[in-house]
Amino acid sequence: LGTERHESRRIDRQLRGRCARQGDPGASRFYVSLEDDLMRLFANQGALSKMLEKSFGDDEVLEHGTLDWSIQNAQKKVEQQNYSIRKRLLQYDDVLNRQREIVYSIRNDVLLEEDPGKILLELVEEEIDERLAGISPSEFKATKIEEMPDLESLVSSWVNVTFPLSVRLDDLLGKDEAEVKDILLDKITTAYDAKRKLENPEQLQSLERYVVVHAADLHWQDHLTEMEELRRSVGLRGYGQKDPLSEYKNEAFRAFEEMMGTMRSEVCSGMFRSSTNLAAFENMLSALSDVAKTTGPDATGGKGFDRFSAPASPAPSLEASESPEIPKVAVPVVRDQPKVGRNDPCPCGSGKKYKKCCGSGVPA
Repeated sequence: LGTERHESRRIDRQLRGRCARQGDPGASRFYVSLEDDLMRLFANQGALSKMLEKSFGDDEVLEHGTLDWSIQNAQKKVEQQNYSIRKRLLQYDDVLNRQREIVYSIRNDVLLEEDPGKILLELVEEEIDERLAGISPSEFKATKIEEMPDLESLVSSWVNVTFPLSVRLDDLLGKDEAEVKDILLDKITTAYDAKRKLENPEQLQSLERYVVVHAADLHWQDHLTEMEELRRSVGLRGYGQKDPLSEYKNEAFRAFEEMMGTMRSEVCSGMFRSSTNLAAFENMLSALSDVAKTTGPDATGGKGFDRFSAPASPAPSLEASESPEIPKVAVPVVRDQPKVGRNDPCPCGSGKKYKKCCGSGVPA
């Protein structure tokens, strides 16, 4: 069998074994050219140059123990390089594998759980913890609404919009973070229990599974695409004296945290925006609307947001009652005489250019 030396000694040994299994207990011989990549890039050029000091013909065979030793060392270098490449690739893959385990554990749990509503409420609890963690600790235990702007923004722009609730800030005054979390989670759980009573239990479980699985699959696919783009570009950070692997881990962690937050937010939004049938959905809106009106801020005269009630018409103001001013329309400027170019004949009839005659004093 006539063949060249390969980058891996393992392949060479397999070829030798293959020849011996053909029934011929002969010897194997490999043919290597000094112009092969194996010899040109990895061989010991010093030992080869000493051998080539002698004059050899172009068709003359070189056989020497030093040449075999040089080829084996070149194969070892290639094997070490390939091993380091595989090891580095595995380190990059481990980052994504850990994230995949977290996402698929959530996905498998909701598919195998007999009551997937528990997992929905666990994701809601995690989202509440994440959002409360971003609020300054000084706003908790506050005695005035003016002292809790971030908490007011959380209630008005997320809690009362995402869930069919009408939470009042008066209920959160003087409460610490754990108590605020318990109040919000208790209101959400009560509203979701009211929805469960109006739905078909079996169909509702399928719907709950769909809400979680759809959110996980959709955002996980987008995350994988983002990680592929990051993997292709992170190697350039090595020119800035930064470790690409460390940069990849940091960027992947931030992207994964953002992806999980977006997934939880979509699950929270889909809890009450989906239903097994239209009649059950209308009944749920009616039932939760009555609860919101009796427990919301309108019942006590406080300020709040009720997403089920119609928006109140604003009181007419003095400025609105007055007749509005008519906007002024800009009138284009019209020239009395046609514009004369600097190189055009002067309109005075002298025959000179305008810039040399009447237009000599006009700036260009």
